[in-house]
Amino acid sequence: MFDEIIGNEQIKKELERAMLENKVSHSYMFVGIEGIGKQMIAKEFARIVLCTNEQEKGCHQCKSCIEFMSNNHPDFLYLEPDGNSIKIEQIRYLQRKIQEKPIISDKKVYIINDADKMTTEAQNCLLKTLEEPPEYSTIILIGSNENAFLNTIKSRCMKIAFQPIEAKYIKQYMEKTYGMTNISQNMLDAFQGSIGKAILLKDKKEQYESIENMIEKLDKTDMTELMKLGEPLYQAKDEIRNILDYINIILLKLAKENTQYANCIDIIENTKKRLNQNANYDMCIDNMIFNMWEEVN
Repeated sequence: MFDEIIGNEQIKKELERAMLENKVSHSYMFVGIEGIGKQMIAKEFARIVLCTNEQEKGCHQCKSCIEFMSNNHPDFLYLEPDGNSIKIEQIRYLQRKIQEKPIISDKKVYIINDADKMTTEAQNCLLKTLEEPPEYSTIILIGSNENAFLNTIKSRCMKIAFQPIEAKYIKQYMEKTYGMTNISQNMLDAFQGSIGKAILLKDKKEQYESIENMIEKLDKTDMTELMKLGEPLYQAKDEIRNILDYINIILLKLAKENTQYANCIDIIENTKKRLNQNANYDMCIDNMIFNMWEEVN
């Protein structure tokens, strides 16, 4: 049923079993890091739950599947943040719609994406629906920060914890879909098990490789040459936090052979703090490169 979606095989099997045994819960909480397929699995799950073909669930051919795939299904609602949060007015709209009987299917499915961005008022409002849901309804909350949910919300949902996707599957996907070859292990580690992050970084492979080259030459070149190698850092202001995380991945591996590199990780973390305090960008990068070079030489 979820053949086109990579990763989280056990979760897919559990959801398939729930549908086949007619044991779909009234409320789920899909939690895990960004970019690991939570939203894709939730939408596919919704389509199959709503499918009216009893012989072949998720048939792609019944009126329900056709309406769903055209984003026009009257028994399905997808909510996401209005600005920076999901507001109480959005939840009140959901509550009005959920009281209406299904039109095409026997069920109704509601997905709230980035549900961890619901305001406290919105969560308290939603609680009333989670406590007494209509028998035909299923609500799926999707979020990356489980701690942002009220305990009362969490206690009324079936938690589905998504896991990072194995690097080999991400590598296969990026090669097949984007023709991205010769992906280094460091870059695979930077993806952190997230296909979403891999897609965001796919066009920056050359930039990341040049930074990796700079770090690996910290103890092999003089300061003047190192500053030239570090030039991409000065042009990467919008991407710098991801790049600093990437540098730490490289440093952690180097630290296993030389403990001086462990001290460089502290330098990176201090640079992050200074940038968060709006310190001068170029000066932060200057100090970071010089201090790392001094540490290992």
